[in-house]
Amino acid sequence: MSVDLELTAHLHQWAQRLAADELPAGWDIVPGVTGYRVAHNPELRIYYREFRCRSPLDNLRGLLLGSPATRTRRAGDALRYVGIGAPENLAWGKLPGAREYLFTEAPAGQDIATWLTSTVAGRAGETLAIRRQLLEALGIFVGRVHATGFVPGDLKASDVFAARLEDRFQFTLINNERTVQKQPPSGRMLLRNLMELNLLPPAAISRTDRMRFFVAWRRQLRELSPIEAKVLAAEAYHWAMRSMYESGRL
Repeated sequence: MSVDLELTAHLHQWAQRLAADELPAGWDIVPGVTGYRVAHNPELRIYYREFRCRSPLDNLRGLLLGSPATRTRRAGDALRYVGIGAPENLAWGKLPGAREYLFTEAPAGQDIATWLTSTVAGRAGETLAIRRQLLEALGIFVGRVHATGFVPGDLKASDVFAARLEDRFQFTLINNERTVQKQPPSGRMLLRNLMELNLLPPAAISRTDRMRFFVAWRRQLRELSPIEAKVLAAEAYHWAMRSMYESGRL
């Protein structure tokens, strides 16, 4: 999306109003987000996200590593530079009360959780074929992210968007405030991401589905030994099942 000067001016004006708890025409507050305000303009396909330092540790991290908004912008730019889908940064700035804001282009498609629980929930015919294609393509995408040294701080199924274009899937990684680059990423970091992605109940994704994803992911990280790969797969699965059971989701 190319942003002209008129739209940029509107974005900065909208930021001031959204930060003051106003809701300009065309904007909706995204529900269920804690810790900061997120709004969406469906017609313009733009998201607004407000950042604030929530603790002295946040202030220290901001001094050392940059503010949350800055880290989000830098991570998105770095991901796109190596060909990994991330939301395009459109406008940003400071707000009263040590707050900042960032406008980004909305990701195309739907998040992976919606795909698996609704769009391709069926297990027959063309729906099943698309489902299998999605899981394999997702494994390749996440494997590429890790193989290039990027490790998202958040990698739940709702943090990856997928759009199916001309029988191929294109992915966008969102919520990149805590995405870091480390080459090679540690096994602990990879495990944390795999654990988060596994946080979907068996009704939404079977063990065969999970293995289809994992095999495609594994092909992108040839440096992992077979034993390391098996340990990661088993630990991620069992941790996710235990976590969902303890939280009442199973």
